[in-house]
Amino acid sequence: MRFRFIEAEKANYSVNLLCSVLRVRRSGFYAWRKRPESERVRVNRELSIEVKSVFDGSRRRYGSPRVHAELQAKGKRFGRHRIARLMRLQGLQARARRRSIKTTDSKHSQPMPKNYLDRQFRVPAKDLVWVGDVTFIATLEGWLYLAVLLDLYSRRVVGWAMSDKNDERLVLGALQMAIEQRRPLPGLTQHTDRGTTYASGGYQELLRHSQILCSMSRKGNCWDNAVAESFFSSLKTECTAGVTFATRSAARLVVFEYVASFYNSTRRHSYLGYKSPMEFERSEIS
Repeated sequence: MRFRFIEAEKANYSVNLLCSVLRVRRSGFYAWRKRPESERVRVNRELSIEVKSVFDGSRRRYGSPRVHAELQAKGKRFGRHRIARLMRLQGLQARARRRSIKTTDSKHSQPMPKNYLDRQFRVPAKDLVWVGDVTFIATLEGWLYLAVLLDLYSRRVVGWAMSDKNDERLVLGALQMAIEQRRPLPGLTQHTDRGTTYASGGYQELLRHSQILCSMSRKGNCWDNAVAESFFSSLKTECTAGVTFATRSAARLVVFEYVASFYNSTRRHSYLGYKSPMEFERSEIS
């Protein structure tokens, strides 16, 4: 390690100084330079380049488990601990998760459906259960609100909408997109929190018209909708954390790219055996 450091820094400092500070012999350093590179060192050097390429390709979103899964998909059979060590040596660290902030307004007099989902987050097929929620992204123009619906089977975002207002039109937009894209059979269950927008007359009417069973979380219990909460945590960690958006339009473009081009089609999900939601749905069909 010390000889490699000297090799890397000798363009900036004299070899004599570096050897003195690190307490190694100059003769030992020059003898090390003449020795042929071991097979393991060569493989690690080449693997480190590939690890960084995958990490950069994920826009610093992937930790070692997903980097490992991506390399395995490319036919690179190396242990996860080895990948983690090479990431540490290069200082490659995925973005840390941030605490979520409450956006639900459940103070209303609308009827409350039962919690039919009851935290049964594993389902046997797609379009049996959708879960939905709303979050916000800060911009210099004000909040941009995002409503999503995820298929509980594949964790795929099947519908989404964005607006400068957290109102009925926002959640209706996400629901209409999901229905148009997936065309579910009667009997699908949709689970959300107890928010005013989800309990509104227009939203409930569209659910009834589409023969979708409405399920809602218990009051003040975010764990009843943990999958949707987890998606927003991933989005804010991997997409918007540390970013200052000048406009809502700029934030829209970034969120759209994350959902459509990364999360649904590319991002490897630990729950799905490190497949992306779209890949998981295709593999189950085949």
